[in-house]
Amino acid sequence: MKAVKGNKVYTIDESEKARYIAMGYDITDGNEVIAYGKGKTVAYDKYVAVIKENEALKAELEALKQETSSVDEVDKKATSNADKTEKKTTNKSAKE
Repeated sequence: MKAVKGNKVYTIDESEKARYIAMGYDITDGNEVIAYGKGKTVAYDKYVAVIKENEALKAELEALKQETSSVDEVDKKATSNADKTEKKTTNKSAKE
């Protein structure tokens, strides 16, 4: 396991993990981050950009859900009409 902060990389064991996290080091296991160090901040403009993107994606998702539900309703009506037509055809065949 490694503790990484800037250009500093230390090989640590499990007992040192909490101490390095408290000092702001990210703990990695190979290429995957296990834990992020404390005291990290994000620039406000990046935060605002992410919030705006999140709102836009939520609106797009809601629009797609509504579109999907309306397509499902049309599909149900078409299936229902096809079933009715099939029953009428079957009933006429049975009578003849």
